[in-house]
Amino acid sequence: LQIFLLINLATRESKPINYLYQIIKFIDMAKQKIVVKMAANNEKKSRKALKIAVSVPGVESVAFVGSDKDQITLTGEGIDSVELATLLRKSVGYTELVSVGSVEEKKPPAPASSIAVQTAAVPPQLVYPHHYGYGVPYHVYDGPYHRDPSCTIM
Repeated sequence: LQIFLLINLATRESKPINYLYQIIKFIDMAKQKIVVKMAANNEKKSRKALKIAVSVPGVESVAFVGSDKDQITLTGEGIDSVELATLLRKSVGYTELVSVGSVEEKKPPAPASSIAVQTAAVPPQLVYPHHYGYGVPYHVYDGPYHRDPSCTIM
């Protein structure tokens, strides 16, 4: 429903399609968790895969997981999983997207005792910004080269 309203709004205002794509991409900017399985059977390929995974825009953290350390877990916002898989396939070889999903935010547990503490309302302090005075006056000096009486063209 949100995307339909945005499309309808964008067509009414005659916005370009690129602007509409940016709006939709902004809506999808939630924290993601991507798990990628790859055939990195030596240390060199593992380091190369890690370097590529970190270079993708939007990645906040990267970690090796799995029993053989053959899976990479990426978390971040707005990660393009298809672009990531393509880059890894070109450099490392076999790459498979295991899962792409959102990250659940863990809420801190509520305190056991709910004691209400009331604080006195403090009125906001009035702060006046510093007043800057007027600028320093200056005079423009036109040199003699502007008033040449020997000009014959005019």
